[in-house]
Amino acid sequence: MNHPFLERLALELAAVGIATLRYQFPYMEQRRRAPDPPEVLTSAVRAAVLTAHEMSPDLPVLAGGKSMGGRMTSQAAAGNPQEFKNVEGLVFFGFPLHPPGRPGIKRAEHLAHVTLPMLFLQGTRDQFAELKLLRPICASLGSRATLREIETADHSFHVLKSSGKTDADVLRGLAQSVSSWAGSISRGKSASSARTQKS
Repeated sequence: MNHPFLERLALELAAVGIATLRYQFPYMEQRRRAPDPPEVLTSAVRAAVLTAHEMSPDLPVLAGGKSMGGRMTSQAAAGNPQEFKNVEGLVFFGFPLHPPGRPGIKRAEHLAHVTLPMLFLQGTRDQFAELKLLRPICASLGSRATLREIETADHSFHVLKSSGKTDADVLRGLAQSVSSWAGSISRGKSASSARTQKS
């Protein structure tokens, strides 16, 4: 949770009015190389979601993460939707659709069972997710999925000099994308509530 990318991203999110709650998976806390089993990882996600809501019960909660952290969040939401009832949406900073050089879509199968809005922030050079595979997946999820592509960014959101942007520009853009998307799903929820009340 103290990775420089996450620390800088947290600062950029704070600048647009979004507080963050960072946490460690057990294997990272214990400085082990091998990740924990999926059930341990998703349990950590659910505990973090609960803690975030308990700390700020009046604030809307977004859940998500970078790479595997995001994928474990979506798996937790797919498997335990009741425990995500206080979550407004899921944000993925580089969804790891497949290992580099081994394209596939098996890791996305559970997304069909996620009922929350999802924001995919994905670099066009991300070797963990070929866009030609990710785009149709997002399309199949309909209005629940929003895909924002970051030109020339890799899985760590480093961009080529030819893009005319710096990594700092990209981080700022990621935070702004989350902020605008969060506002849109909040407005959509309010409009839906108003329609329900009116009918």
